[in-house]
Parts: sequence; C-alpha cells; structure tokens
Amino acid sequence: MMDDVAAARELPDSSSAQTESQSQSQSLSATPPLGVEEPEPSAPCEEKKRGELNAELGRRGEDAAARFLYRHGYEILERNWTCAAGEADIIARDGDWVVFVEVKTRTSIDKGFPSEAVDRRKRSKYEKIAALFLAQYDVVDVPVRFDVVSLVVVAENRAMLRHHINAFAAG
Repeated sequence: MMDDVAAARELPDSSSAQTESQSQSQSLSATPPLGVEEPEPSAPCEEKKRGELNAELGRRGEDAAARFLYRHGYEILERNWTCAAGEADIIARDGDWVVFVEVKTRTSIDKGFPSEAVDRRKRSKYEKIAALFLAQYDVVDVPVRFDVVSLVVVAENRAMLRHHINAFAAG
C-alpha cells in the first residue's frame, strides 16, 4: 500500500497534477473555525448544532479530497453517489482504474486517525457500492481500487491530508 501525505494550506488556482511522491496542499476554508474541539452538548438543541458542524466538516473534507485527487490527475466521475448499498464519497478514474474513495475528516486524533474508522463493515459496504456502480457504468474489464483519504484539521483552514492508495482489496 502506498501513501501520499500532504499538509494543507491555501491552494493556487492552477490545476496542474503532481506526482504521487510530491506534497499537495489543500484548503479547508469555512466558518466557524475548526480545529478546536466543541464542548460536549448539554441539551438536544446543541446536539443538532454538533451534527450540523460534523456535516459541514465532512463536506469540507470531501471538497478538499476531490481537489487533491483532481490535482493529482484523477478524473472525478461522481461525488456522493448513492445506491441501495449506501453512498460513495468520491468515484474517480485514475488512468484505467475506477477508484472508490472513502473520505474521513476529524478535528483531532483523540479517537484515532480518520482512516482507522474504515473497518471491515465499511469495506464490505464499499465493495457492494462498487458492484452496483459498475453494473451501470459503461466499461468492460476495468480494474477497481478502493482508496481512503483521511484529513485531520490542524488549524483554522489547514489540515493534514493522507491518501491511502489501494487501502483495501475486494474479497
């Protein structure tokens, strides 16, 4: 398994791809500032706010992951593709490969690194999603890969991004 690690910061508008061994920067611009853990909710209305913040964090992480992959030469086919088996965060082409990408974003590593959240159940779900997607996708004999992009917010609008290529295999 190969990994690609990048520390995030604002990106130039250039869309030129870099090799996998080069670092790539990513922006996580949004409000409110992230990188500071929210206090535990004490009322149901605060729980909804935490859920909204988590959804925003996840969306921003997926945006950063899609930019990162695009700038590394991936063609983004689908984002948030939904089927009976669930949702794939990103489906992309990397040369001949169709790549199913799970994106995990966290504000700290107190509960482990984001990629550690991709367990056997999640891998099985992604394999089912891939089968349903490929049944509709107009290609024959295409290689399939499952990647994980994990982001840890390190400061406002900055995150460490790690791209786990071929993070798990079908079967």
